[in-house]
Amino acid sequence: MMSTLSVKMVESFSLFRTFATFPSSQRGVPNYGLVPFLHQNRGSRVSFSKMTWSLEKCRTRVDNSLQAICPASEAFAQAAVEALKAGKVIAVPTDTLYGLACDACSLEAVNRIYEIKGRKLTSPLAICVGDVADITRFAVIDHLPPGLLDSLLPGPVTVVLKRGESSTLEKSLNPGLDSVGVRVPDYDFIRLISRKSKTALALTSANLSGQPSSVCINDFESIWPHCAYVYDGGVLPAGRAGSTIIDLTKKGTFKIIRAGSAKDLTVATLERYSLLEEAAN
Repeated sequence: MMSTLSVKMVESFSLFRTFATFPSSQRGVPNYGLVPFLHQNRGSRVSFSKMTWSLEKCRTRVDNSLQAICPASEAFAQAAVEALKAGKVIAVPTDTLYGLACDACSLEAVNRIYEIKGRKLTSPLAICVGDVADITRFAVIDHLPPGLLDSLLPGPVTVVLKRGESSTLEKSLNPGLDSVGVRVPDYDFIRLISRKSKTALALTSANLSGQPSSVCINDFESIWPHCAYVYDGGVLPAGRAGSTIIDLTKKGTFKIIRAGSAKDLTVATLERYSLLEEAAN
C-alpha cells in the first residue's frame, strides 16, 4: 500500500489538477499545470491545433463511483502493481491506445477482461513485458536475426511469436494457440509496472468489443467502474489505428496481420534484416 502518496478519490477536474506537483518531464506523463494532457512519445510530434478537439472532448469528468483515477506517473506505479497481483484489471495508456491490463497468469483476471469488453473467448489477448530481454521467458526468438527485436521495440508494434515448450505463460491464456502477440510499448508507465510485476501483463484495448478504440480516458468512461484504477496519460497522439501486428513465427519471413500505426517503418525494418513478406493467401 502507498503511504504518503496514497491514491485519493477525485470528484472533479479541479481537484484532479492538484496532482500537478508530480513530475511532467517523464515521457508519457501529462502536465496538469499550464499544458494539460500534452506529452510526446519517441518519434511523435504533437501540436495544439491537432489536439483542440480532443482536449474539448476529453476533459476529465469524474463520477462518484469507487474506482480511482490517477496520473500515469511513477508515484502511482506501486498501487497498479498491487492491484495486478490481486487479480484486478486496470486501465493504462500506451504509446498507441488506452488498454485494459491484468496479470496474464491469472485466469480469473483474464476472464474478467473478456467480461468487461464483451469479447469472445476465442479472440486472443496479447501480452506486454517491460523490456525486450523479457520476451525470451514467454516466447521463442532463436530463429530471429540478432538485433531485430531491439530495432522494432519498444514501439507501436505487436510481434506474434511461438510460445514454445519453455514459455512460462499459463496454458489458460489463449488456450489452443501455440503463438502469442507480445508488446513492449514505448511508454514509461506501463513498462514500469510490467517490470515491477515480474510477470507478463495481458493487454487489450480499453473499449467494448466492436466500439472505437480509446485515445483518452473519457472514450471508455462506461468501463471505469470495472477497473481498480484508471491511469490518465492525457490525449494520446498516435490516433486510433493501434499497434502494427506482425507474425514472426516463421524463420526468414514475416506477415502483416494488422497494418496499425507503424506499418511502413516496421516493414522497412524487417526488410533491412532480410526478412521476406509472405504472399497473401
